[in-house]
Amino acid sequence: MPPLAGVSDVFDAIGSFFSSIASVSFGPLVIGLVLFVAYLTIRSRGFFNVLRAAYPTETIQWRRVWGAYIAAYGFNNVIPARGGDVIKVFLIKTSIDRSTYPAITAAMSVEALFDLSIAVPILLFAFTQGVFPSPPEFADLGAFDLSFIFGNPKLSLFVLTLLGVASLVAFAVLSERARRFWAKVRQGFTILGDRRRFFREVWLVLFAGYLVRLAAFWMLLEAFHIGGSVRNVLLVHGINAVAALMPFTPGGAGVQQAFMVKVFAASATGATVAAYSVGQQIAIAVICLGVGFVALVKIFGFRSFKEVIQAGKDHRTAEAAAAEGGGGA
Repeated sequence: MPPLAGVSDVFDAIGSFFSSIASVSFGPLVIGLVLFVAYLTIRSRGFFNVLRAAYPTETIQWRRVWGAYIAAYGFNNVIPARGGDVIKVFLIKTSIDRSTYPAITAAMSVEALFDLSIAVPILLFAFTQGVFPSPPEFADLGAFDLSFIFGNPKLSLFVLTLLGVASLVAFAVLSERARRFWAKVRQGFTILGDRRRFFREVWLVLFAGYLVRLAAFWMLLEAFHIGGSVRNVLLVHGINAVAALMPFTPGGAGVQQAFMVKVFAASATGATVAAYSVGQQIAIAVICLGVGFVALVKIFGFRSFKEVIQAGKDHRTAEAAAAEGGGGA
């Protein structure tokens, strides 16, 4: 299937959602969205604990961490390539005195350890259910990003290799700066040096958020008449785990839609599944974008996402100029 065919599938799914919007059960939908915001709120607390470990002597306000977290998630659901992460890093950086961009970025990646510990068993479960496509079938699902990557494995491998070589060359050329950079990166990973603290303040907190997320998916499945069940919720989580690896569309929308149609083909009509896959994405994007925008205005004083992006660029430019003037501090 041509990669661009997946684009039309996404628009067809959007049409199915709007044509069937009257049949959506709004009670479960509202509950599901409230639970999803609660999930992000709990998750932001885990990130807050990572930052506290990295900067034990600095005053860190959870409401600012929460606001940055929600705003970034909302932005990522409407802009591809995870542009919201840039917003998160900037907002957190300017909220913590004497913090650095490398340390904040490293602290953000600590959550990936929890995500990996959950995603692996969930994906193993999904692949054993007989409805989840195997990796060789990914290129035939109709999502243009999956079709491109898995349909052109040699090119994808070449690009990854080229990026790896470029990184090594940059490290060699900028060895002194690289040493200072990695010292800051290690600061972001401070909490990993205390495994008990990491388990107590990060893993368990994120796991609590994960359970709330599963409850949110259950209610959204009910809202769109797919049917909430443990199996269906875990399959949706598996789909989201794959979609998270594809940054070419906002929130991995094309991948989610393609997987949903394949996975739930036997339990619901194609139109119902398409409406659910896109409807869930739109509903979560709208609520998170709305809450994130309010956080930007009320907590950080910005009036638009464009304004915060420009402020971030100006801040990085000013920091780079100051570093050069101070001899690379």
